[in-house]
Amino acid sequence: MIDHRDTNVVRIPIDQIIVMNPRERGKVKFKQIVTNISHIGLKKPITVVQRGTKDGKPLYELVCGQGRLEACKQLGDTTVPALIIEASREELLLMSLAENLARRRQTCVEMLREVGSLKERGYTYTEIAQKTDLHASYVKGIVRLLKQGETRLLQAVEWGQIPISIAVTIATSDDQEVQRALADAYESKSLRGKQLLKARRLIEVRRAVGKSMRYAGRKNPKKEVTTDTLMQAYKRESAKQRLLVHKAKICETRLLFVASALKQLFADAGLVSILQAAKLSTMPQFLADHVGRKGA
Repeated sequence: MIDHRDTNVVRIPIDQIIVMNPRERGKVKFKQIVTNISHIGLKKPITVVQRGTKDGKPLYELVCGQGRLEACKQLGDTTVPALIIEASREELLLMSLAENLARRRQTCVEMLREVGSLKERGYTYTEIAQKTDLHASYVKGIVRLLKQGETRLLQAVEWGQIPISIAVTIATSDDQEVQRALADAYESKSLRGKQLLKARRLIEVRRAVGKSMRYAGRKNPKKEVTTDTLMQAYKRESAKQRLLVHKAKICETRLLFVASALKQLFADAGLVSILQAAKLSTMPQFLADHVGRKGA
């Protein structure tokens, strides 16, 4: 059993804390932690266990709070508020694992829902922004996405894949307006390269499977694979292929008809002169190849 040695939070020197299993963190996320602590202070102390002494000074092993610890160190603090507990190596490992899993589940949906909960309690966007150290426009966008059930877009925003403004545009606009917003974001350099590709992929996934992270409308997402289901899938794909071939043949027939008609029209010298006078002397290369170099 894990037992708290002291329920009171004490400040301990940072240089006496050892991080046994350091975890890498994204630069953007770490910057947010540093900014939060610099603006509103450290609201949640780190958790440590005491592991012997060195030069007469106690040494502490970090249980959870690596990001907070490193942020305080970067801000120039020499001590950090900490809760000292007693735990074995096995218990320490389990606590660290549980902390990471809980953080991953809560990072996007739960944290952002708390923002929406504050709005429902009557707080203004500005008040919520001050309490959470977020920008008011960001808070407003988050609340709007929450009301529309856009959990897929919320996750993309929280992970830094797309700006909140683009997410709101995707949720409230038609395809043409979304494409225009993406073009504007590209020109303003807020979305470039891989980020732009991720945004387009997100739009396609959202259009295909819905705005929620769960596949709406699928009562049985996992079906048993049998010979019958495989045969049905084969028949469906075969029918699609036959339809595709049929459409291709229709297109080919129409193309041959157009090429034949153009050859006859270009045989008329008067029509050719009119086209040249109107500076209509070119055509798509694909059609020109079919009509013939001389006719084109």
